[in-house]
Amino acid sequence: MKIDYSVKIFEEAKKYIPGGVNSPVRAFKAVGGTPLFIRRGLGSRIVDIDGNEFIDFVGSWGPHILGHIPKIVKSAILEQIENGTSFGAPTVQEVRLAQLICEMVPSVEMVRLVNSGTEATMSAVRLARAFTRKNKIIKFAGCYHGHFDSFLVSAGSGALTFGVPTSPGVPESLAKDTLVARFNDIDSVYTLVKNNHDIAAIIIEPIAGNMGVVTPINNFLEKLRDICTENSILLIFDEVMTGFRIAMGGAQQKFGVLPDLTTLGKVIGGGLPVGAFGGKREIMELLAPNGPVYQAGTLSGNPLAVSAGQAILKFIHDNPHIYIALENKSKLLEDGIRENLRRFNKNFTLNRAGSMFTLFFTEKLVVDLDSAMTADTQLYAQYFHKMLERGIYLPCSQFEAVFLSYSHTEEEIKHFIKMQYEVFKELFE
Repeated sequence: MKIDYSVKIFEEAKKYIPGGVNSPVRAFKAVGGTPLFIRRGLGSRIVDIDGNEFIDFVGSWGPHILGHIPKIVKSAILEQIENGTSFGAPTVQEVRLAQLICEMVPSVEMVRLVNSGTEATMSAVRLARAFTRKNKIIKFAGCYHGHFDSFLVSAGSGALTFGVPTSPGVPESLAKDTLVARFNDIDSVYTLVKNNHDIAAIIIEPIAGNMGVVTPINNFLEKLRDICTENSILLIFDEVMTGFRIAMGGAQQKFGVLPDLTTLGKVIGGGLPVGAFGGKREIMELLAPNGPVYQAGTLSGNPLAVSAGQAILKFIHDNPHIYIALENKSKLLEDGIRENLRRFNKNFTLNRAGSMFTLFFTEKLVVDLDSAMTADTQLYAQYFHKMLERGIYLPCSQFEAVFLSYSHTEEEIKHFIKMQYEVFKELFE
């Protein structure tokens, strides 16, 4: 594998772009080395600017549920380009996309389109505060909801206390309105609710994907729903990652727990920038121009993104069997990884939720951020580069999710398992 051109471009990029990248995880800091600059993608494969081809298990961090540039998306984008890229005015396409979202996501009666997951979550929290006339929110350590100030907060010096900023530029005064609980620890939530009477919302990734994949256990989501209902708190599911990937109706359909508000992204843009938040009609009607809660965006619902998203969602809506195929492929991969671990007498934790999973290089059961952080990140870095050398493109961080797509073939999955066996043999013998 040669990366001469990637190295050259990366050095050039660092002169003009902070760190040489436009999103920090791309910099390969967690695993070392030079990030690959990608030239093209098709189906389950990507090719970098040096001509190296990889089987892609990142999929642009989740949106490519059908693989890179499926024909239906390409056709939709090209058709729209002929008519224009942006108008700053309503289009039929955005109405059709909103209609599909409302039909497919169980809790969503009305939806507002935005440009990113961050916009969706920040707007949902503002709306929740306006609806409840309360100020504080509860988030969970390890869950990521974008780079809005209120979310760049971690637990304070004492357990279950006011949050503290994790990034310069976030005011301490704002962080004090963010409370931090532990994922899968319902008692931590009870304690915060008991000690604080100004909680507007609890926001959570129903399946965490940003500390690696961590699934809810012991009816955690059901208990959160009960707490919110009993205390007039809005429950917000951040389904930017899980929406339309875990199931047609997202994690809320899978677990049968309905939030008051839902945030969406990734899949609904078909690979283009888009986000959305939606929920009960009585809450959503507070948004301007109907109500007093202001939210706006010139490119919200832009024709290119919504055309691509509409094509994807319509395909999913009309072909629900893809989730059976995704589950079968994902189970095949899971079984192969577990067999490889068994062969080398390793009891590392493998967490899978549908077509997203994380292999944690720790023998501790991973149920929250603390247990995730026991993973051996140096070992993961070695694993990452050895798999990359064999043509397998994985997340460049131990704490990110691997994604399968409908375009991955059984042969490619078996090849992954074979290459992983070779890597384990080098690492563990």
